[in-house]
Amino acid sequence: MDVTTRLTWIQEQILEKLLGNTSLTLLYKSSVHQLCTLDMSKICGHQRSTMTVIHLKQAVVGVFMLEEFPILHSDKPSTCVWFSFKENNSTGMSTLLLNTQVEVNGTLLKFSSLDGLSLSVNPREYKLHLNDALIKELKLNAKPVSGYLECEIFRVDGVKNDLGFIKKMLTVRQYRGRLLSALRAYRPKKDLVSEVRILLVGPVGSGKSSFFNSVKSAFQGHLTRQAIVGSDETSITKQYRIYSVKDGEGGKTLPFMLCDSMGLDEREEAGLCIDDISHILKGCVPDRYQFNPCKPIKPKHPTSVTSPPLKDRIHCVAYVLNINSVNTLSAKMVAKLKEVHKDAGACGVGQVALLTNVNNCDEVLDDSFLNMTENMTSQSQVKNVQNMLNIPIANILMVSNYASERSLEPMKDVLILAALRQMLRAADDSLEDLPPEETGNLAPLESTCVFWKTISCTQWGGWDPLTQP
Repeated sequence: MDVTTRLTWIQEQILEKLLGNTSLTLLYKSSVHQLCTLDMSKICGHQRSTMTVIHLKQAVVGVFMLEEFPILHSDKPSTCVWFSFKENNSTGMSTLLLNTQVEVNGTLLKFSSLDGLSLSVNPREYKLHLNDALIKELKLNAKPVSGYLECEIFRVDGVKNDLGFIKKMLTVRQYRGRLLSALRAYRPKKDLVSEVRILLVGPVGSGKSSFFNSVKSAFQGHLTRQAIVGSDETSITKQYRIYSVKDGEGGKTLPFMLCDSMGLDEREEAGLCIDDISHILKGCVPDRYQFNPCKPIKPKHPTSVTSPPLKDRIHCVAYVLNINSVNTLSAKMVAKLKEVHKDAGACGVGQVALLTNVNNCDEVLDDSFLNMTENMTSQSQVKNVQNMLNIPIANILMVSNYASERSLEPMKDVLILAALRQMLRAADDSLEDLPPEETGNLAPLESTCVFWKTISCTQWGGWDPLTQP
């Protein structure tokens, strides 16, 4: 008989991502199997790591065991992750990483931490016992003794037997939340403009439109695909698009815009015309301008903006490059990228490089999430980009855009949001470096200015939203 979990698809996805890219296999379900710890132990013993999930009326409580499930009438120490989330809001998860004593006796499956937290499951009576300290730590609205709807135990495959990695995966959700809060509080430096504009430029299919979709998804809390993406040899993006990003459904518009351009093509009269770049950088190109590779923009073009203000100019250029092909770019493509770099430098625009399609997202940043790991910074792709575009390693960023996924992943979000943060810093640097004649006649904006915390930084910036206001 097929046994299916009570977890929703989204809940199952979130639990599988809790400790990396794991998979859950349902072993025991109280409404199907015998209501006794003997049956639990027989079915779940010798199954490697397991996750016990208890469904309450309005919440889900559970414990992940790194070590094997104990046999009947035994107890054993184990590294455990205790967790809880509301039934209708699985994204607001509370977690605890605890050294735990796990016991299976004739009546109870019992988890006890060394600092006094305890959780016991009585399968025969369908009762969950929680002490007051645990209720407080897991932010539960539950009684010390509660009847539960279902108890399920899963085998967890693919988890790393690495305590440091487990800690990192549990911390990433908190760090993601702090990054979102910091970006929501961002205001452009010196209050010279109300919104920063970031130009995404790069070869056809490198992930420019996908990066915008990924940024928007992180702020929306679910996957969105506003910008059309594809894998054709010619650019899917035909228009110049200036995308704003809102904070959640119907939320406020955030003070930055991502400008999506037609992809660069090594062939002549194909892809974005290099002569158009300077017009885009200067803010002369309106939203939804239709690119024509054979006809570059002319100063007297009917849709061209004359004398654009500072707010309409580009403040940061992000070179979007596929990490899997950056080492094999043709000489013609490299020449085009260098031409863009030259134009951006002449305009005093901040510049970063964004390497997409990165595998093993959890290995990109160190345990503090502040710096790229040495393994990443020493990769040939990073060195090549640094030499090709003269961009410091601190401004060479790595992401894995959302493509075929059906739910958000905290580690991907952290890379995407950290990259966006560094782009905004680069934009702030360019605004701060403007000559007086370009800023002297600008009246300060009335909005309250919240500046990025500026401290000595390496790699991805050094400012930690977990510890810095």
